[in-house]
Amino acid sequence: MGDGSARSHGLTFCTDSYSVSEVVGLINILIIRYRLDCASRYHTPTQPRIFISNRYMGRLRQIVQPFM
Repeated sequence: MGDGSARSHGLTFCTDSYSVSEVVGLINILIIRYRLDCASRYHTPTQPRIFISNRYMGRLRQIVQPFM
């Protein structure tokens, strides 16, 4: 588990310590395996974060709920 933030427009995973290629790999897994629409957004030019749109919060809850 890591940190992130939830707002009305979506969820952001703070992946600041990951490289760009690692974040892209995580995004590919989220898109392909879990069918979540997500994208990278930059906190700073070298700190990518993963953003998941609010439209996919229901799907994300279903995926995560068994582990909580």
